[in-house]
Amino acid sequence: MDNNWQVCSLVVQAKSQHINDIATQLRSFPGCEVALSDVESGQLIVVVEAEHSETLMKTIESVRNVAGVLAVSLVYHQQDEQGEETP
Repeated sequence: MDNNWQVCSLVVQAKSQHINDIATQLRSFPGCEVALSDVESGQLIVVVEAEHSETLMKTIESVRNVAGVLAVSLVYHQQDEQGEETP
């Protein structure tokens, strides 16, 4: 059995007047955490974790589709795959 782990960080540029609602919506996505939100700049730092790259990509796409989100930039991505050792 293989264990797979994906994590990425995103900078989300959003409409300042909706940033709190956007942050709440992003927190509802599985594996999605809003690490920082700044109303003045309209930016959020978001960390996303998933077991599979397809799930990670779907979550990023969901972030892009939130009303009030202007842009999403991938800043960091790490993948860790570990296979179970057989005796």
